[in-house]
Parts: sequence; structure tokens; C-alpha cells
Amino acid sequence: MEKTLNFTAILNEVMGALALKAAVFEDPFKTSALLNEGLSRIALNAAEKSTEISNLWTKDTIAKLMEASKAQESPADYANAAANYVSGTFEVATEQMFAFAEIAKKTQMDTFELLMTAGNDIAIETTAVNKAANKVTATAEKVSAA
Repeated sequence: MEKTLNFTAILNEVMGALALKAAVFEDPFKTSALLNEGLSRIALNAAEKSTEISNLWTKDTIAKLMEASKAQESPADYANAAANYVSGTFEVATEQMFAFAEIAKKTQMDTFELLMTAGNDIAIETTAVNKAANKVTATAEKVSAA
């Protein structure tokens, strides 16, 4: 004799298996959103600092050009003004390139730290999602066997 299936019990069991903690699915989304926020913050901070350096460099260059473009009394004074401009420009360029390198180094370190933290969080969340998927699979197999 064939056994009559109790669909209410089966439905309750399936729904119970699917009623996993919402955090299992919400946590990866939150982690992703926080990772994106962190990466955006790092990039925008680097852009802001780079812009400040570029702005100061431009102002300094314009000031040096203003000084070099002043009328001089003799051709030798023009040569001296040009030499002063060139040597000052090289000195400032070295300082500014060092400042850009510091920004790049800090950005790289901040990004590395953020990705390492996110990687750990993602590994934990992946384990939770895998456990949930295994539970759903086991329940589905149990129901299909009934």
C-alpha cells in the first residue's frame, strides 16, 4: 500500500530549512558594501592629497616664473634668473615626487590592510553560506526521498 505524503509536514520542513539566519545572506552583502566604502575612501583620500600637492606645486612654479619673468638690468641677470628658476624647479620637483611616493605607499598599505581584513571576513561568511547550502541540500534530498 502506498503511503500518503503529509504535504504540510514536508512544506514545514522545507520552509524550516530555508528559513536560515538572514545574516548568512546579509553579512556578505554588508562586507562587500563596507569593502567598497573602504576602497573608495582610500582612493578619494589619495586623490585629495595628490590634488593638494599638485596645487601647491603649481602655485610654487607660478611664483618662480613670476620671479624669473621680471625685467632685469643686464643679459647676465636674465641668465641668472633662468638658472635660479631651473634649479628651484628641480629642487621642488624632487620634494613633490617624494610626497607623491609617500601617498602611493600609504594608499598601498591601507588597501592591503583593508583587503586582508575583508578576505578574513569573506572566508568566515563563505563557511556560513556553505553550511546553509548543505542544510538546504540535505533537507531537499530528505524530502525527495519521502
